[in-house]
Amino acid sequence: MTYHRITAGFLPLTDSLLLVIAKEKGFAAGQGVELSLVRDISWANIRDRLAVGQFDVAHMLAPMPIAASLGLSPIDVPVIAPMAMGLGGNAVTVGSPLWDKMVAVGAPPDFGPQAVGASLATVVKAGGPKLRLAAVHPYSSQNYELRYWLAASGIHPDRDVEIVIVPPPLMADALTAGRIDGYCVGEPWNSVAVAAGSGRIATMKAAIWSASPDKVLGVTERWAEEHPDALAALLRALDAAARWCGDPTNRAEAAEILARPDYLGQPAALIVGALSGRITAGTGETIIAVADFFVPYAGGANSPDPAHALWFYSQMVRWGQIEASAGSARIAAASYRPDLYRNAVPAPSMPSRDSRFFDGRPFDVAAPETYIAEQRERDLLLS
Repeated sequence: MTYHRITAGFLPLTDSLLLVIAKEKGFAAGQGVELSLVRDISWANIRDRLAVGQFDVAHMLAPMPIAASLGLSPIDVPVIAPMAMGLGGNAVTVGSPLWDKMVAVGAPPDFGPQAVGASLATVVKAGGPKLRLAAVHPYSSQNYELRYWLAASGIHPDRDVEIVIVPPPLMADALTAGRIDGYCVGEPWNSVAVAAGSGRIATMKAAIWSASPDKVLGVTERWAEEHPDALAALLRALDAAARWCGDPTNRAEAAEILARPDYLGQPAALIVGALSGRITAGTGETIIAVADFFVPYAGGANSPDPAHALWFYSQMVRWGQIEASAGSARIAAASYRPDLYRNAVPAPSMPSRDSRFFDGRPFDVAAPETYIAEQRERDLLLS
């Protein structure tokens, strides 16, 4: 068997699961891959270290390959996504003082984005210091979903609140220190704030945009072209890991592995909630079952969908990160490579889920320009 040495960068997040399990349960070795995992602190580091070749592949924010391929990264290196690392997995957490104000004006306990968003809008429009909310990177699903939710709730994300960038492992500490009022991040950093008593999970990705990706496997276009056999072997290993993770009987073991200091470094009891969809929203509150909070396999969870890439592109245009053009839309869609996934993986998990937004507004993948124009018109009416 030919052996492939592959170095992968990752951030300490629950959705690094497939890479971790591929290594720790022997799925990578079974495909002839010697997989080295390198933990990092920020998405900017992940992006740059992949671009300069310190990483062969990376656990990566779903919009980041699109941004890189569109030339929006400091180091202009095209990146592709040959596999998604699952669906869902992030949430919006607010500080306890802000949550108390939201409850006072009708925030429900059940994560419903419409009612929770309405209560936040009431608090924002009541005046007082401008709220500071955090996302993990400008080109992140967290940034775009947070902005989508705020705008659909009547809050302009650039005028009514301030959005800042904070690396995921620092989110809970920033909230506890009072530097931010809330944030959107992947697990376990929502549950960390809940356990510390400083935050309350208000809503989540699975409710804002169902059956949507949060992280992908990022690979430079050049590396993929030069190492097709290594990439195919890694995709098969990750697919095997995804199937293992999709078995509910393996969740406890997966949480124990992720809990290790070289991975997440957080208690397994805190991690397992995201894997099982049993979420503790606030200190002393009862557990709420959330279907599809994080889906590591099945229902097309691992096939990168160009329609998702086009939606991320639409939000880049909506929020002024790039000008709209037919060429840019083509580049965005082409950065997601389901063909590589299908060609490498026997009997791949293909899409079978409806991807929907909480406000009921459809995204027509055939007409992104019309969708963008409609969103911008609505944005002009905010505040």
